[in-house]
Amino acid sequence: MIITPNLNGKVALVTGGSRGIGAAIAVALGEAGAAVAVNYRERADAADALVADLNKAGKRAIAVAADVSQASHVTKMIERVTSALGPVDILVNNAGIAIVRGVDDLTEDDFDRTITVNLKSTFLCTQAVLAAMRAKKWGRIVNITSIGGVLAVPHLLPYACAKAAAVALSDGLGAELRKDGVVVTTVIPGLMRTGSFPFAFFKGDAPRELAWFRWLSTAPVSAMSVQRAARRIVAAVERGDGQLVLTLSAKVGRLASALMPGVVRRLFMFANRLLSSGARDRNKRERRGRELLGAAAG
Repeated sequence: MIITPNLNGKVALVTGGSRGIGAAIAVALGEAGAAVAVNYRERADAADALVADLNKAGKRAIAVAADVSQASHVTKMIERVTSALGPVDILVNNAGIAIVRGVDDLTEDDFDRTITVNLKSTFLCTQAVLAAMRAKKWGRIVNITSIGGVLAVPHLLPYACAKAAAVALSDGLGAELRKDGVVVTTVIPGLMRTGSFPFAFFKGDAPRELAWFRWLSTAPVSAMSVQRAARRIVAAVERGDGQLVLTLSAKVGRLASALMPGVVRRLFMFANRLLSSGARDRNKRERRGRELLGAAAG
């Protein structure tokens, strides 16, 4: 049983908080007593609905729009949160994108977008809240990375590269900031039922790419619910844990990668052959999951 921590009086900011694991963490933080700022970039309706639910339940919450991959947006976001709720005590770096395609369909822009959103935003947001945390000599920074940063899954290479770097950044920050009373928690989730596949970007044999990505992220046998994951993350915040690995699949994957790297690589080589056997879109047109789902329904 996970005991809900008490974070009364704390101010939390969750980036990418309008849906999926970000929204679940925002709810869990509110239930633990924290005031919550829900950051979003393009889902104003979802962020507003989440904040309305939190307010209705008697929680202090606001929605704040910002592209956290841009320094100027981050600065304005922190100013707004501080003005409305107070200095940020708990930062959850969760914003991210997934670009799903084989190496033949990758572009420089694919790498730039993924690294900027999934990695640079973590640095920018962390840098923006450090002064206030150091002044209080108390702070929590939670970085949502991925098992993809440990296991380089085929057709998710930019994502895997960004998440591997995010693990390194998070662990390094943890070593540097502990002396200031700031605890950094590196969260390494395995597969979670986040509902992210409609928002991912696909290219090549896009319907096939969507099919495998959707199955892995929705199958109950392979993916943890975001509500359960969020409760464990918030409990780790209160305890001040340095690292949290979620799901049995992530724990097994890390162990297998360390002890049997050759076997893991051969398994991924086989998976890549299956993924690469379909027809590619020679126009290299990128489509989001929701567009593909709409086309299939039509």
